[in-house]
This record gives sequence, structure tokens and C-alpha cells, in this order.
Amino acid sequence: MPILQVKNLTHTYGVGTPFQRSAVEDVSFEVHTGEFLGIIGHTGSGKSTLIQHLNGLLKPTSGQILLNGQDIWAEPKKIRRVRFQVGLVFQYPEYQLFEETVYKDISFGPANMGKTGSDLDRCVREAARLVGIQDDQLDKSPFELSGGQKRRVALAGVLAMEPQVLILDEPTAGLDPAGRENLMANIRDYHRNKGTTILLVSHSMDEIAQNVDRIMVLKSAHVLMDGTPPEIFARAEELLSAGLDVPQVTRIAMALRARGLAINPAVYTAEALEREILTLRKGGASC
Repeated sequence: MPILQVKNLTHTYGVGTPFQRSAVEDVSFEVHTGEFLGIIGHTGSGKSTLIQHLNGLLKPTSGQILLNGQDIWAEPKKIRRVRFQVGLVFQYPEYQLFEETVYKDISFGPANMGKTGSDLDRCVREAARLVGIQDDQLDKSPFELSGGQKRRVALAGVLAMEPQVLILDEPTAGLDPAGRENLMANIRDYHRNKGTTILLVSHSMDEIAQNVDRIMVLKSAHVLMDGTPPEIFARAEELLSAGLDVPQVTRIAMALRARGLAINPAVYTAEALEREILTLRKGGASC
């Protein structure tokens, strides 16, 4: 059984007013346990509205969200429990930081779940280590930290709740290249070691291509594409015509193919492009 099921989800803002619009319309998909799903789409495509339904921050206008086969809104008074199971890290960490110290901020979620004493301390310190926060930073104010460190604290605060599903909304936005790769390496390690289901929302096609098992593309409140990275990037021209980007390697492959080289248009990593070029140099043929 999928860990998450979205069935015919529609969310309409401004119902009954001249400004009425559906940010998500009749969207259905499934997410399986341990999957690393990338969600991409142009600004206004419905990404943020969609992910806020997955842990009950928004209630559907129509349709259902099922977690482990159960409608999360079947018992509205228990929706708080869903937010412990489906952790959402917002794009701007300042929205989630408010305590006096980093330690208190990370401990807030698990403490509200009822964890105390050594169990709470274990959750906090393990989550801090997972994202690269040092012990000597735990007593600092989170507002004294750099942007990258704030993102790590916000992420640790969600990881400390040990959610079944982790949703990351543009987790590396605003970081320099080294900071982006370092944080994504922490997330990859967490996924590999814990097997937690992860949903990654990102504008960076390279970030998506290098990390996820599957990609869902949103456009104008609907699902435009859903498939593995090779399946999605094989449709690079369609992505570009929809106003979306493709990985830099895919652009290079497209340019080489346009010059007459038999390069596979589904190439999206540097290693795959290297293999294609070596095959051509040896006189072989590709797609």
C-alpha cells in the first residue's frame, strides 16, 4: 500500500468571489514508502498549495489525502498527529524558528509529541548531527546563525520528530553552490540510512536530477508529467515549451544532438553524457 495517496484533490481559493481560482485541480497520485519524489513546476503551478495538503495545513475543497490508507481528515480533531508523521520544512527557515536556543527549537516538535528526558535529548542531538549542527551551536540563538545554518536548524526540528514522510520546499534556496551540495548530501545520507519517504520541491532541475527516483511535473494546477528522471528528461523539448528548465547536461546533450551527434536526449548527468561521448568516439551508435 502507498504511504501517501492523493485522490482527485482540488483546492479553490476565493470561492464565490470574482477572484475564484483553483490552485490544484483534480490531482491524483501515489507516493510509496521509501521513495524520493521530486516535484517541479513553474511559479503558480500549484506546488506549494499541494504540499500543504499533505500534512493537513490546508483542507481540500474536494478530494482526499490518505496517509497509510486513512483519510487524514476523517477525524479533524486528530489532524495534529498527521503533522508529526508528515514533516514539512518551509522554504524560508525564519518561518519555523522562534525559540531562544537552537536546542529548544529542535526539541519543540518532539516535546509536543510527548518525548521527555533522555529520549528527547537523543532525538535532538541525533537530528542535529544528521544535518551537520555541532554540539557547541545548540546553546546559541538560532537568529545568530547564517542563512545556511538556519536552514539546517529548521530541517533538524522536523527530523527530530522522526516523521514517516519528509517534505522539503526549496531547501537549498539562497545558499551558495558549496552550501547547496553539502545540505543535499546530508539529505541523501538521511534518506539512505533511514529509508524515510522524501518529497523534494525545487526549481533546480540539476538538484532534482541528481537526487530523486521519480519526478512529478505540475503545470497550471494539473499534473503534466509523472515518471522516472530518464522518462521526464527525454521530454526536454516539452518541458522547455512549458516554461520549465532542464538540467545543464541535458541542454548540452540537446545542443550536440542538434549538431548531428547521436546523443541520447534523455541524458541528464555528467557521467551519462561522458558515456555517450565515449561510445561515439569508439564508433558506436546511441539513441
